[in-house]
Amino acid sequence: MNYYRDQVTQKSWQIVTSLSSKYQFVLIGGWAVWLYTKQLKSKDIDIVVSLDQLGKLAEDFDLLKNERLSKYEIRQEEIQIDVYASFYSHLGVPVEKIVQSAIKVDGFLVPPPEMLLNLKLVAYQGRKGSDKGRKDLVDMVSLLCLQNLKWVDISPEIIQIASNQIEIPELSLNSHTYSKYKKVWKTK
Repeated sequence: MNYYRDQVTQKSWQIVTSLSSKYQFVLIGGWAVWLYTKQLKSKDIDIVVSLDQLGKLAEDFDLLKNERLSKYEIRQEEIQIDVYASFYSHLGVPVEKIVQSAIKVDGFLVPPPEMLLNLKLVAYQGRKGSDKGRKDLVDMVSLLCLQNLKWVDISPEIIQIASNQIEIPELSLNSHTYSKYKKVWKTK
């Protein structure tokens, strides 16, 4: 099942791969979740950069500063790239810690899944009740379904939010299948 139109996600993925060939960044958000789960692709792109990489991006793109959300933004037609910078952005996890903890998955630097879950929780809390909030919730559930998570590093609030759901049709999790996952999560 797709959350966004294939043409949009394909274009977004092309932009992500193009950026990765020119800049150093840690991929967060929906695309980072997809690298772990191969479930739902993303439309927007979220990256964490050092200050020197921010400067390189500013040389090549019209970089807009969003002071209210402590981030920078790049528009590529219908695709938005949110750029979070060291010592400026507030994601619920220090940007510097995200960079230090990043690991390679399929050629991209991404946070460990537990940290990504916590980042998704912060995003969900700010967008709950919206379409993007729903995507954050679905992303959290897809990460919770991964094997070998370090449960001690996952906020109990994530388990609580996920457990309050009855089914997740976007992941083809009907109430019966989903209840099995919830039982496992509650034992962690």
